[in-house]
Amino acid sequence: MTQTEFKALNGDTEHDSLHLPRILCLHGGGVNAEVFKLQCRGIITRLKSTFRFVFMQAPFLSAPHPAIVSVYGDMGPFRRWLRWQPDHPEIEPEAAAEEIRYQCRWTMEDDPGTGEWVGILGFSQGAKIAASLLWTQQQVTAQLGAEESLTHFKFGIIMAGRGPVVMLDYRVQQPRHVADAATLSSDFDDWPETNEGDHVLSIPSLHVHGLQDPGIEQHQMLVEEYCKTGTTRLVEWDGGHRIPIKTHDVGAVAGQILELARDVSERERVMST
Repeated sequence: MTQTEFKALNGDTEHDSLHLPRILCLHGGGVNAEVFKLQCRGIITRLKSTFRFVFMQAPFLSAPHPAIVSVYGDMGPFRRWLRWQPDHPEIEPEAAAEEIRYQCRWTMEDDPGTGEWVGILGFSQGAKIAASLLWTQQQVTAQLGAEESLTHFKFGIIMAGRGPVVMLDYRVQQPRHVADAATLSSDFDDWPETNEGDHVLSIPSLHVHGLQDPGIEQHQMLVEEYCKTGTTRLVEWDGGHRIPIKTHDVGAVAGQILELARDVSERERVMST
């Protein structure tokens, strides 16, 4: 993405939001950042006075996801974070992880906002990467120190995300139950039986599940087997594999994002006193 394209996407002219706390937003596979911003417009409208939403582009080109073609099919090129089809070109795990980290670093450094980076939001494949970036942040901080971590997010918003988490920094050890960034998701079979161990995410997270989503069991598994007990919130809504757009559903998600952010802020305040 060029500098001009980045500014057009992420609101170089939206000066009212430049000082706000920032949330990095990751689109699904076979989509792109421009489409995802449109898909999230209900949530953005509810929270635009509280957060600045910055949209990140996945590193790898992809065919459009079939679900978006009828509405957004002319808004390519489309992109993906990971391989999920056999015809997606093979890549070394370390190279795939570095491409994702590069996109993250570039997006965060080039955003004109000045507010603190407080959270990360992702949908579908982007939710898997969002959870994986949080897990990587946690592991790098524990093993190498906070100064070595690319990100310092305080919470995550995981929408229709499934496990496993993915290894995104090979300076740290890869434990069991964690995938590499090059393996087809259908080939992974090292599933955990409990949410105890080094594969578990302990950074607070909000999970959003559509009750009619065909992948809801996998989304529930991410919460139950990959997140520490007591660190998650859950919003369930009566819909499929998409971003909520109805007023009631958007309100429920936005309200929980605000509560999560407040709880994290209050916990930090208490710990610092």
